[in-house]
Amino acid sequence: MQTLKKTLLLIMLIACWACTSTKSEVENTDVVTMDQLAERYVKAVLKLGQYDSDIVDAYYGPEEWRPTGEPADSLPAEEFLAEFKTIQQQLQAQDTTNLPADEKRRLAMFKKQIIAAITKVEMMQGKTYSFDEEAKLLYDAEPPRYELAHFEKILSAIDKQLPGKGPIAARWDAYRAKFEIPKAKLDTVFNAAIAEARTRTKAHYKLPENENFTLEFVTDKAWSGYNYYKGKGYSLIQINTDFPIYIERAIDLASHEGYPGHHVFNVLLEQNLVDKKGWKEFSVYPLFSPQSLIAEGSANYGIDVAFPAGDRMKFEKEVLFPLAGLNAAEADRYYAILDKIGQLDFAGNEAARLYLNGEITRVQAAEMLVKYNLYAKDKALQRTRFMDKYRSYVINYNLGQQLVRNYIEANGGTDNNPEKRWELFGELLSNPNTASMLR
Repeated sequence: MQTLKKTLLLIMLIACWACTSTKSEVENTDVVTMDQLAERYVKAVLKLGQYDSDIVDAYYGPEEWRPTGEPADSLPAEEFLAEFKTIQQQLQAQDTTNLPADEKRRLAMFKKQIIAAITKVEMMQGKTYSFDEEAKLLYDAEPPRYELAHFEKILSAIDKQLPGKGPIAARWDAYRAKFEIPKAKLDTVFNAAIAEARTRTKAHYKLPENENFTLEFVTDKAWSGYNYYKGKGYSLIQINTDFPIYIERAIDLASHEGYPGHHVFNVLLEQNLVDKKGWKEFSVYPLFSPQSLIAEGSANYGIDVAFPAGDRMKFEKEVLFPLAGLNAAEADRYYAILDKIGQLDFAGNEAARLYLNGEITRVQAAEMLVKYNLYAKDKALQRTRFMDKYRSYVINYNLGQQLVRNYIEANGGTDNNPEKRWELFGELLSNPNTASMLR
């Protein structure tokens, strides 16, 4: 009997120890800080980038966090998924009771970024999602749907404004040839556009004294322009010259890739979130993540912030048209047509949705772009290459711009209050935001 009592007592002690040990492990998990999780996240994203060079768009964190050695011959997907899901669980376990408002926004965005990281690994494994599912998981956004009849009405209005007879796309191509920047003058025109965009932006935002960029013209790319942010206020901006570049693209790309677009966005994130607050998860920019919708949407909307319609037209007529050797006499008519063509933009999303969902072929997708976006045939085929490479990323430009615009204007940043618009735009670029957080 004594032996039995001793045995039962020993079992109870072991059980109690196990209970205490388990409780301790849970408590240790609970006290993992967001800063610790940020380091694990950054290191995991950088390692994942070894298997797809498009994943890491920019990195300006500690050099020692970069992966060393060669990656494995094949993607160790389960290892990445286990790490990202562990971080996800620990983010869910964060105690938000006394968390300041800015830390709550940080946590909310961190959770969305992790969902995107998990989704990207799954896609690299071969998992497929519909266009809309992918957009939601990667970019925290729900793409709108448009009937093609919506675009037919816009095309009818453009048809009436364009000179000549025949297919609208061909007439537009012939008409806009008058506004092509000669290749020999691209560097002069673009540098003038960027300089003006920079001056206007720096009048409103305090950027690092040494912030700068290098401009390069390249070929054989799936995109028209790209900003490679290198950290410490420096960017490499590349412009693709595979196809004709028209006069309006000088301001568009100067603002989108530079000021107050991608370059400024990354500068402000590094300055305000990484350096000042120590939020290291923002030291890496994963391209396939909710951050991209804000990046692309703000870069597109930033064109109008820096160059309101009247100011833009005046600057282009007085400075850029002469530098390009172009006649500004037709500028008003040209920009009126461009404005209507801009209203066709979401037709490209419909083509991408159908193509990526396997409902139409590449040729049919290109034909849709020719008909509804007025692309030249070779340009349309280049755009399908972009769809192949970046998939549902296409929504980030137009839907992102729409969401950013709606947010800024709903909070008072309207055309008649440009100072407020600059203020709100700067706050947007300097804080954690995703699509669902803007609604």
